[in-house]
Amino acid sequence: MLKQLRNIETSFRHVWLFTLVIICVSVAFCCFTEYNAFKKVSEIQNKIWILYNGKLVEAMAANREDNLPVELRDHINMFHYWFFTLDPDEKDNVKHITKALYLADGSAQSVYSNLRESGFFSNVVSANISERIQTDSISLDLNRDPLYFRYYGKLTITRPTSIVTRNLVTEGLLRRFKQSDNNTHGFLIERWQIIDNHDLNIQKR
Repeated sequence: MLKQLRNIETSFRHVWLFTLVIICVSVAFCCFTEYNAFKKVSEIQNKIWILYNGKLVEAMAANREDNLPVELRDHINMFHYWFFTLDPDEKDNVKHITKALYLADGSAQSVYSNLRESGFFSNVVSANISERIQTDSISLDLNRDPLYFRYYGKLTITRPTSIVTRNLVTEGLLRRFKQSDNNTHGFLIERWQIIDNHDLNIQKR
């Protein structure tokens, strides 16, 4: 009788140990499965699919701060492009300036108003002048708040009798702003000013 009880107790211990092992393995398997599922979901969430030229292309999502310098430079570049790209077409010039002014504060509006009052834009139309801008470089100071930038570029002014190349250096501050169709990067240029705009070369046509 005692021997049978011992056998039952031993069997019970074996069953208990086996059950414990099964439970531990099951818990470990569940944790492993949950970890893999979470990892896969994270990978899927970081994938973006875009339609480009009729083809589905995978793009990777990234933290916006990683692309901050790229976004800032593009914002600054586009502002200068719209502000300084002019042709002897008043409506087209107004359209360009309007796009530029969405990207900056009243400091850009002040520069525009001064140029308009001086007859600069009227002269562009009446004298058949075209102006183009080429970006050389854009320096950023990301350690300042608001962010500071300095823009270096060249202006090419084509007149009926000459082509003038001018140096252009501007500076200003940048602060975060709400994104919109007119301001896709969500930044606003502040305290913008032209600090150099001298002639580099004059070529007769």
